[in-house]
Order: sequence, then C-alpha cells, then structure tokens
Amino acid sequence: MNGKFLLDTNIVIALFSGDTAVQDKVASANEIIVPAIVLGELYFGARKSSRVQENLDCINNFAASCAILSCDSRTAWEYGLIKNQLREKGHPIPENDIWIAALARQYKLILVTRDKHFDEVEDIELQNW
Repeated sequence: MNGKFLLDTNIVIALFSGDTAVQDKVASANEIIVPAIVLGELYFGARKSSRVQENLDCINNFAASCAILSCDSRTAWEYGLIKNQLREKGHPIPENDIWIAALARQYKLILVTRDKHFDEVEDIELQNW
C-alpha cells in the first residue's frame, strides 16, 4: 500500500458529515487526493441543497486543503479501456465513476469508496472506510 488515497464522493460526504472512522483514516493517511470529478459532484449537490452557500464554503475549504487530480489524455485512454471492459462483462457503472476509476488506475492510487460497483473495475485497489 502506497498510503496515497483517492477519495470517492461518498467518502468526502461522510467526512463532511462527521464520520469519525473516515476522519481518523484521513488524518493518518500519507496523502489524500480528490478527483476534480468528485468536486464537480459535490458542487452539484451543494447547489441543489437547502444550504447552498454553507455547503459551497465547506467544499471550497476542503478543496483548498488537499491535492486535486484532473484528467489528461492518459486518463482518457484508461477511461476507454475500463468502459470497454465493463461493456464486455455486461456490468456498466456510472460515467463519473469510470473517470474516477481511470484516475485511480492511471496513478496507482487506492480508491476509497463505499460503492460496490467499483469491484467490477479491473486492476484498481479499493478500500471501504
């Protein structure tokens, strides 16, 4: 294990909700990395919430405190490969999650998620916090 963790949206939401198990893991991790895709999902959720500005401020503060990972041409290559592998298996997963999985595979990061559908993606290490 390299101690570098890529957080899925549901883990960040658990962190924001005060989940002590997640907070403890984040505090002891060597490096926490957040995909830009996750930020997009969080910003969308904030904008449709009843506490828009409060949630946007929380996300902005969080984003300022961790490494944000964006997609590039290699990510796109991994995305295409993963999406085709899932198609061949007959097990599609949400589009944003394919991009997140592509980043995890590209950078050999441990993907932290509570979504079981990531089990369908080959060659990524998963943890459930």
